[in-house]
Amino acid sequence: MNEGRTDVAYFHGYSVVGLVAVVGVLFVTVSFTAGRLLRPDVPTREKLLSYECGVDPVGEDWAHTQIRYYVYAFLYVIFAVDAIFLFPWATVFAAHGFGGTTLVEMFVFLGFLAVGLLYAWKKGVLEWT
Repeated sequence: MNEGRTDVAYFHGYSVVGLVAVVGVLFVTVSFTAGRLLRPDVPTREKLLSYECGVDPVGEDWAHTQIRYYVYAFLYVIFAVDAIFLFPWATVFAAHGFGGTTLVEMFVFLGFLAVGLLYAWKKGVLEWT
């Protein structure tokens, strides 16, 4: 007899999630529809031109980007991930019985990051010239 009651509670959680999803979709639909109906629509020649950062587009449509910018971004992502792993490590390190194991694991992890940073430094990637 209790099984029917737990099924109702179980599906009630899904119905709340479904209702929130429907309300979200309706909100977006109503917002876009209201924006389309209320905005002024006066196309001019200037409005139909390409626009980029306040400068009129002049020249070729292909721009070369230095690969070093991607390397900087990649190094940033690596150290951001490192920071994400350090916070949970600090909480586990404080737990009883995990101190030595987590300390060794983190030094291995930081060693890999240090080797990567040393490699980037030796390759001259970190030079901004």
